[in-house]
Amino acid sequence: MTRPIVAIVGRTNVGKSTLLNRLASRRIAVVADLPGTTRDRVFAFASWQGRELIVVDTGGWQTKPSTSLEQKVKQQVEAAIAQADAVIFMVDARDGVIAADDEIADVLRAANKPIILAVNKVDSAKQANQVADFYHLGMGEPIAISAHHNRGIDDLMDAVLASLPPQPTSIAEPGEIKLAIVGRPNVGKSTLLNTLLRDERAIVHESPGTTRDSLDAIIRWDDKEILLVDTAGIKRRGRVDAGVDYYSLLRALQAINRCDVALLLIDASEFITAQDMHIAGYIIEVGKGIILLVNKWDLVPQEQRQEFKRSVEQRLRFASYTPIIYISAKLGQGINRILPQAWEIWQERQKRIPQSEVNELVKQAVGSHPPPRTGSRQLHIARAYQDESQPATFVLKVNYPQLVHFSYQRYLENKLRQSFGFRGVPLKLIFTKAARKINRKMEARA
Repeated sequence: MTRPIVAIVGRTNVGKSTLLNRLASRRIAVVADLPGTTRDRVFAFASWQGRELIVVDTGGWQTKPSTSLEQKVKQQVEAAIAQADAVIFMVDARDGVIAADDEIADVLRAANKPIILAVNKVDSAKQANQVADFYHLGMGEPIAISAHHNRGIDDLMDAVLASLPPQPTSIAEPGEIKLAIVGRPNVGKSTLLNTLLRDERAIVHESPGTTRDSLDAIIRWDDKEILLVDTAGIKRRGRVDAGVDYYSLLRALQAINRCDVALLLIDASEFITAQDMHIAGYIIEVGKGIILLVNKWDLVPQEQRQEFKRSVEQRLRFASYTPIIYISAKLGQGINRILPQAWEIWQERQKRIPQSEVNELVKQAVGSHPPPRTGSRQLHIARAYQDESQPATFVLKVNYPQLVHFSYQRYLENKLRQSFGFRGVPLKLIFTKAARKINRKMEARA
């Protein structure tokens, strides 16, 4: 399911980060809380009334930046607006309408995106009376909120949902894999794309059903159709040339949303950067298949390769199920391994395990290594089964979901992988409270 991007925009100190933090603590997990990943509070995932969203934080916008840092922030904000499906324009009730807000409003109008005006810091009746002044901005009805005190958030998010287009339908036919080549700028995405298109019969075409113009490529491989979803290598050049890293991140998020398997490309000459880990964390969070492609492998001296491989595996220890392929997109080395591996991962995502087998596996795992006791209480698992609607997702009915420790969750995940595979696919374990009657039986047996 494609997640629309909602950007929070405004000048400095109006409470943009406070709003993101408020949403994160209530409804959202930021990227994935996985050991070994490095991330910034740049974006977060929201689920509101069943609609999945990406909420993007931006820096304080200076309409006339006076320093190189302010110019960079402005470019990043422009990149976020360009990629957004809707924009929350945040202003400060305490300051009232000031010239900077008027200037930002003019820019937002030119962007031709849905704008939701959020008047923040409405913490008293006096400030509530001042909200009407913001009609002056010509951004529609101002919504009074207090991000700090959690007031008006429901009204704000309802307005955001109302501004979004309907859920897009997938353009892929049943059985068609959707791949996305993602990664930082200048790691070789376009070169890899061109190599794949040259090596296989491909058709580049317009994509219906997407919220913005894009170009996709269909590769016919081994009697199968593989769709390369909109990536920086296929997409028409946009208006945003500045803020390249930030723009690339947003483009990567959109491509990952649409794909089944993400090809995360990194540059061997730069090892794995924090931004690479950031993107990997997002792929894992949304449950997409993942392959790590280490590009420019031909530039790594032979005597350094074994140590390099050990270092990569250590850095990716939190996602040890990820296949790693060492390639040279420029020379075509290792390219012939990519599509077969992607096909295998796509098949793994379709895998269905009978409930009896899942139940028996979890029962054996608990018998071999019972959950640790927390005070006078101990975690008991009543039953386990694979979710029917989400790929590689398992539901475990337990007495106290809050007792599930991360280490024990990882233990169960490893047991599931040992028995059922799922190579290259993130597993999601959902712990839900068992029925009261079942809980009483478990406690009686304990």
